[in-house]
Amino acid sequence: MALVVLLLAVLTVGAAVYSLLVVVAVWDYLGARRPKLPAGQAVGQASRPAIPAPISILKPLAGLDEGLEENLRSFFRQDYPNFEILFAVRDAADPAVALVTKLRSEFPDIPSQLIVTGEPPYPNSKVYSLHRMVAESHHDLIVMSDSDVRVTPGMLQAIAAEFQDPILGLATCPYRAVPGMSIWSRLEAIGLNTEFLAGILVARIVEGVKFGVGPAMAVQRKALARIGGMERLKDYLAEDFMLGKLIAESGYRTILSSYVIEHRIGSESLRANFEHRLRWVRSTRRSRPSGYAGQVFTYPIPLALLLTAADPAWWPALAVAAALRAWAAWTVARQTLDDRLTGMFWCLLPVQDVLSFAFWIAGFFGNHVTWRGRTYLLHADGRFEAVASPQAVNTTAQP
Repeated sequence: MALVVLLLAVLTVGAAVYSLLVVVAVWDYLGARRPKLPAGQAVGQASRPAIPAPISILKPLAGLDEGLEENLRSFFRQDYPNFEILFAVRDAADPAVALVTKLRSEFPDIPSQLIVTGEPPYPNSKVYSLHRMVAESHHDLIVMSDSDVRVTPGMLQAIAAEFQDPILGLATCPYRAVPGMSIWSRLEAIGLNTEFLAGILVARIVEGVKFGVGPAMAVQRKALARIGGMERLKDYLAEDFMLGKLIAESGYRTILSSYVIEHRIGSESLRANFEHRLRWVRSTRRSRPSGYAGQVFTYPIPLALLLTAADPAWWPALAVAAALRAWAAWTVARQTLDDRLTGMFWCLLPVQDVLSFAFWIAGFFGNHVTWRGRTYLLHADGRFEAVASPQAVNTTAQP
């Protein structure tokens, strides 16, 4: 028992140090210079406005997400002089088609296109949709954005300003999770707004952002071409992580953008929420195994609870861990994301931490995930493949 207590004490101290590192990482991120587009450039005695790079926005769709219409409309309303929007659905019968048609008629001056891709020839259907849209797009600066993203009119301006750096290959947008009405949605949003981004910010100052994170990223076409295009990612479940990793390895810079998007995660049932959380942790463990193991230090409250349970004399450690976790959570959620949800439901933070810790442990076990109603087998290198259902196998076996 003494050895267990010592181990838990070491882990709890490490987690406390990590919480302090989160605060430092937030200050570093907020203190970084935010690039801006030049207001104009001199031409003799006169001046003319600088022309920012044209941008292609890619939106893979599947069904009608909660709030989808306003999410898509926010991209049509960009305060930017030259951009196009491409949408992709798998089937022409997808209910998102009617909504896209409505919005295209509402904004006739915005170049837009709808692509029906058909069935994808490889496991990651999102990658196939993006591959098709990249091929049809016209501009060299590409913004890839999920259907559950909502933005302000200044999003493209902020992205274009950052890509004035010619060696910048990819920018990942941090996001503020906005939940639906279910308790599971709120718990997940609190975790995303206090724990997930904290890990990205710490990685930024420790080793740099050498990965991508959906749901919104911007990439240079030439950087994408250097890694072999979107099809290079066709067999990976965490295609966003791999996209950033490969671009960073190819010699381009990859950064955490200064622009914060809204990630409208909506409401889910308990089962659906747990399924996608399990998919996330199992995929993350295979994408970066050493980093996943190191996540143990991101759980000060669960570790301190275990330490106190093993030896009640350590109860002050729980108080210190809770205080440091609260400080780190506030700096990430309030100062970085301007998130008011966490403040409104502050009492749920320890609950979410314990739940997240349980899923982190679960991520070490099992190699199957469920995604959009299908079961997939995850391989050790992060690749995945569809697993035929027993019903399909039986049907195939019949003469």
